[in-house]
Amino acid sequence: MPAIIDRKRKPNWTQPVMAADNPRQRNSVANLPPKMIKILSVGFITVLLSGCMTLQGKYDPLLNPRESGKAFAAVTRQVSPSVVSVQSEYPIDTTTLQLSPADEEFLKRYLGELPKPPADLPPEDLLDVAQGSGFVFKKAGGYTYILTTSHLVKDARQVRVMLLNGQELEAKVKGVDAQSDIAVLEIPVVDAPPLPLGNTSKLEVGEWVMAIGNPFGLQHTLTVGVVSAIGRTELGINDYEDFIQTDAAINPGNSGGPLVNLDGQVVGMNTAIFSSSGGYMGIGFAIPINFVTTVANQLIQQGSVVRGQIGAVLQPLTREVAQKMQLERGQNGILVTEIQPNSPAAKAGLQVDDLIIGYAGRPVFDVGEFRNRVAASAPGSRQQLEVLRLGQRETLQVDIGRLSPVP
Repeated sequence: MPAIIDRKRKPNWTQPVMAADNPRQRNSVANLPPKMIKILSVGFITVLLSGCMTLQGKYDPLLNPRESGKAFAAVTRQVSPSVVSVQSEYPIDTTTLQLSPADEEFLKRYLGELPKPPADLPPEDLLDVAQGSGFVFKKAGGYTYILTTSHLVKDARQVRVMLLNGQELEAKVKGVDAQSDIAVLEIPVVDAPPLPLGNTSKLEVGEWVMAIGNPFGLQHTLTVGVVSAIGRTELGINDYEDFIQTDAAINPGNSGGPLVNLDGQVVGMNTAIFSSSGGYMGIGFAIPINFVTTVANQLIQQGSVVRGQIGAVLQPLTREVAQKMQLERGQNGILVTEIQPNSPAAKAGLQVDDLIIGYAGRPVFDVGEFRNRVAASAPGSRQQLEVLRLGQRETLQVDIGRLSPVP
């Protein structure tokens, strides 16, 4: 009798279709020689890594130059609407335009009668125009606040800003801090958003940065480079210095513009260049945005900056001084050369020839860095000074005084 097949009967899934120990399963990985398994494993990992590298090369802008260009372009589109052109007008000091009799006689010999300014033009209408950059910092109380440099707008008769869309507005100088070269302008609310701010304490040498501004009046010019150095002090540019050094091209007119990272965050405000010709030579400086923000907020809130001071004259620790003091090799610190009478330093017991090696629980390495940290300390607060005196460590408590603002 032929077998009857029940086509509706379900298969018995409780039994394995092919057991691992079935002798007929000749292609089982478990039955391969160990050497072959190792070869297959290495091959699989190689193919996997190759695929990952291909994907990374396709999507990582740092591995694909074309994608890097797109990243720069994307940041530029994001940032440019909030970067402004700043134009300041200053009365010309006519006394500086006068020639000495000898110079006037020399020029007349070759040029004839020298031209004179129109008699009906009063001296106060003779204006000098300075151009620079700025960027939107914040909006509050119905106003937009713009950051720029002090040297661009201090004592200006009139300041105007122009946005990317061509909108031009007269700006009020809300506050100026000449000691750090930071200024805040105030204009009515505009559509341009405040730029996101980065954290310069996390900035590293070698990071890509972009400078956007108006060099030589060429609006919204982009230059690209890297962070060349951080923590530059003692350059003699400002009273308080903590510069980011960059090789992104910075030229006259870039001052006040933002230095941004690849995330479109402002990490600094461009302020100065090192140049023997007046143009770009590969070394530019920007004020770290953490420092800028602290100063700018005080300018907005109270119109001036409050700084701490201890009343001591300091100098760097040179090799000659270290040898004279018989200090250990590699000893850090700054030397006290003068103490002002009745100053916080005098009251704390600080003495001439003391070596300051620590402040507020952190080591001290140079004068500029120490001045910045003291200036950032709230007047009236008590801070700890660690000094080396005649080879012995001592800890002093100093009550921070208030530094008189510089007009």
